[in-house]
Amino acid sequence: MTIERTFVGLPSPTIGRAGAGGHPCQGLYHRRAGTRPKVAFIATHYQIDFSEHYLAEYLAERGFGFLGWNTRFRGDESHFLLDHALVDIGVGVRWLREVAGVETVVLLGNSGGGSLMAAYQSQAVEPNVTTLPGLRLAAGVDDLPAGDAYISVAAHLGRPDVLTSWMDASVTDESDPVATDPSLDLFNPENGPPYSAEFVARYRAAQEARNRRITAWVKDELARLSAAGYHDRPFSVFRTWADPRMVDPSIEPTNRRPNSCYPGKPERANRSVFGIAAACTLRTWLNLWSLDDSQTRAHPHLARITVPSLVVNADADTGVFPSDAAAMYDALAAEDKERHDLSGDHYFLTPDGARDDLADLIASWLGKRFR
Repeated sequence: MTIERTFVGLPSPTIGRAGAGGHPCQGLYHRRAGTRPKVAFIATHYQIDFSEHYLAEYLAERGFGFLGWNTRFRGDESHFLLDHALVDIGVGVRWLREVAGVETVVLLGNSGGGSLMAAYQSQAVEPNVTTLPGLRLAAGVDDLPAGDAYISVAAHLGRPDVLTSWMDASVTDESDPVATDPSLDLFNPENGPPYSAEFVARYRAAQEARNRRITAWVKDELARLSAAGYHDRPFSVFRTWADPRMVDPSIEPTNRRPNSCYPGKPERANRSVFGIAAACTLRTWLNLWSLDDSQTRAHPHLARITVPSLVVNADADTGVFPSDAAAMYDALAAEDKERHDLSGDHYFLTPDGARDDLADLIASWLGKRFR
C-alpha cells in the first residue's frame, strides 16, 4: 500500500511568507495513493513538529486523510501566543475542507495538543480567547471553522497544569538552580520514595505556590519594563522534571517504568537544560504557563466541546496519567463521548503493535459515526 505525502505550506492571516521563503503554516498531508478521503485528521502541538506524526501513516492506511500541521511556533514555544496559533490551525482546517475535499474534520489532540485542539474547537464554536494587555487580538481568531469530532490521545490538561505538576517544589530561588529546601526535595532520600501522603500534599501546594511566585514576578517585571519603554524580555525556568509520580510508582499506579520520565532518570533530567518552560518571555509565561492567566488550560475549553469525542489513555505513560484522561473525559460537554485505556508508552512505541491497536480503536470509533 502506497501512502502519498503532500507538503502544504501556507501563509496566515496575521503573518505572510518569510523572506527566506518559509511559510508560517506548514505540514504534510497523508493519504492512500489515488484516494480523496472524506474524513481526515488534523494534529497540531504547541511547538513540537507534528508534520510526520507517528499516527499519520497508520490512519492513512485505514483510509483516512491525515494533516500533520505546524503553526508558526514550531520549535519556538518561547514566543507562543494562543490567538495566533489558533488562527494558524484554522488555516489547516480550511485547507482540508476547501482544497483536500474533506467533509469530516477530526481534531486530534495528542500530548500537549490535547489542550491546544480543545482551545481551537472552543474558540471556533464560542469565541472566548482574549489577549494580554498591550496586544491586539489576532485577525481572524473570531472566525474559525469548527471541527466535527475531537480525539485526545495521551494528553495532559494544559501547559500550566503539566508544568506545575512536573515542577520541582523545592526551588527557593529562581535565579539559582542549586538553591533548594531539603524538606521538599523529591530526591532527598530522607523524604522517600515512597512518599507519604503528607509529603505529597505539601509538595503539590508548594508547586502551585512556585508557579504563582513566578507569575507575580513576571507581572511586576513587565510593569517595570513597560514603564521604561520595553515590550518584553526572556528568562528561564529550571528544574521541571520532578513530579512525585515519576519517582514513586505507588502514586497513581500504572504499568509505567518506575523512576523514569521522557528524558530518562528524573533526578538527572531535573538538573538538565532540557525541561519544559526552560525558555520563556514574560508575555509567553502569562499566555502559556501561568496557572491563573493562561488560556491554554483544557477544562473551560472542553466544556464547550459538544461534537463526538474520544479520550485515550496510555497505561505506561511516564508523564501523563490516568487522572488526566479521567479529568479530560469528565470535562467534555459532548453527550457522545468514550474513554479507553490502551497498553502503550507516551508515543505508543511499546509494546509491539501498540500503534496498530490505537489506530484500530480510532478507526472503529469513527466508523460508527462518520462514513
